[in-house]
Amino acid sequence: MAPVRIVVAKPGLDGHDRGAKVVARALRDAGMEVVYTGLHQTPEQIVEAAIQEDADAIGLSVLSGAHMTLFARVIDLLRERDADDIPVFGGGIIPEKDIPLLEQFGVRKVFTPGTTMRDIVSWVQDNVGQRV
Repeated sequence: MAPVRIVVAKPGLDGHDRGAKVVARALRDAGMEVVYTGLHQTPEQIVEAAIQEDADAIGLSVLSGAHMTLFARVIDLLRERDADDIPVFGGGIIPEKDIPLLEQFGVRKVFTPGTTMRDIVSWVQDNVGQRV
């Protein structure tokens, strides 16, 4: 059985990637394959990477305040490419009031500051692909 493959991405102009790298490392340490796309990715680049890498999920990190636009665009592009079976989760500096709207867009889970790596890894193991 192949390990779960996650694309971790930093969409938009946000240049702070420490959290994304920490999450990527935690997922990798839990036995998952992680493809980190790097900083300043467009939603189009992220979706293309997920399709090319045959990703089981996409994890987005947004600290810039553009989460509503960026998450929605990634999900729209997945639908356009008939790849909306790839779940999207993410986190960052996201106000609690925005989380229900993001979930309505189709974001499966939003992690806010203070979430433990254990909680993120457990959620991915329980909700993405085969349990690792």
